[in-house]
Amino acid sequence: MVAKIVEGRSIRGILHYNEQKVDRGEAKVLMASGFATEIERLNFQQRHYRFETLHQLSPRIKCNAMHITLNFHPDDQLDTEKMQLVTSAYLEKIGFGEQPYIAYQHLDAAHPHIHIATTRIQRNGKPIFTNKIGWRLSEPARKELEEKFGLVKAQGRKLKNEARLKVAAYGMAPTKKQLGNTTGAVMRDYAYTSFSEYKAVLAQFNVHVDRGFEDSVMFENKGLVYSILGSDGYPVGVPFKASAFYNGATMKNLEKRFERNADKRKAFKQSLKQRIDGVVDRYSAVSKETLIKELASEQVALVLRRNETGLIYGLTFVDHRHRTVFNGSDLGKAYSAKAVTERFSDRDVPKQYLCKEASTNFLEKDMGLGKTQSGQEESLLDGLLKKAGYDDPTVIGKRRKKKNGQQQSQNLSS
Repeated sequence: MVAKIVEGRSIRGILHYNEQKVDRGEAKVLMASGFATEIERLNFQQRHYRFETLHQLSPRIKCNAMHITLNFHPDDQLDTEKMQLVTSAYLEKIGFGEQPYIAYQHLDAAHPHIHIATTRIQRNGKPIFTNKIGWRLSEPARKELEEKFGLVKAQGRKLKNEARLKVAAYGMAPTKKQLGNTTGAVMRDYAYTSFSEYKAVLAQFNVHVDRGFEDSVMFENKGLVYSILGSDGYPVGVPFKASAFYNGATMKNLEKRFERNADKRKAFKQSLKQRIDGVVDRYSAVSKETLIKELASEQVALVLRRNETGLIYGLTFVDHRHRTVFNGSDLGKAYSAKAVTERFSDRDVPKQYLCKEASTNFLEKDMGLGKTQSGQEESLLDGLLKKAGYDDPTVIGKRRKKKNGQQQSQNLSS
């Protein structure tokens, strides 16, 4: 089981998000507590009012809403009753057992998961202490409940391999749903430090984000519009404003992450450079297509940034292994657009290594295959070896032996 706790300022927003899911048949109310009547009898406004009555007791507390998600492994055997027991036990252990809450079972993913809307404000008007609640209370509760209910343990699992982010495809699912899933995952999981880097990651999953022209009202207001890319690389279908998504994929929220992500990605910078070097150093000259393909095999996506005339003016490297993003210039001068594109060629020219050729010639001679195809190349190699003081291994038996080693040499040559 994986638990996630997010504090917010709007209980209305949390309720609205989940109630919309219910209306579309993508979720259902699993259980509720603290409403003095059956939850089915209450409409949206009445449910919202229950929380607001508590918030009014402590109006100075701005982050009063709590959105908790419990994610289960697809192999977990869960019926309605078991999910209710897990939910109530978890809330009790993290100190929210006496709070009013509504738990929604979402039905729009391959794995079972529950969303819980609740509040920090207690009946006495005091907020529940939530500082570092993740490791203080949530982690011990998760481990205990995994044992008690026989759930698949989250610790040690590679979640990114179990729930790989899918590339958006127009028409395969509702556009808004695909855009919401992609923007939410990219915002949460990737370390980007600028809008262009964020845009480069989204493009890997076939999603386009636009700020508008610099002198436009949308740009000045920091608005964003998202859409799915078609097979021709251009946006298709109806675009959606950032405000349409619950995950808050707005420019304002992105800017908050830029500085934080700059520190987060530092630890993976050297690893990315080494993998890029490993590919580039194989060639004296390389085609753009080959470089992109071989970097992809190292889980690195190379994004070429072009101006209006088609000229490449920048490079962005998206490291899917560590989920970090770097512009080439951030990695160093050798990784800039100018330095990398200077290596581009119409054909690939792999680097040749002398030691490998010498080894091949030795095997050919030793097996009696005669001279190499180019006598000139063989003579050149012989000259280099003689200058370096090397002996031809095929004539070792013809050398004059020292007296002390004469018997041993005869045995070797026989």
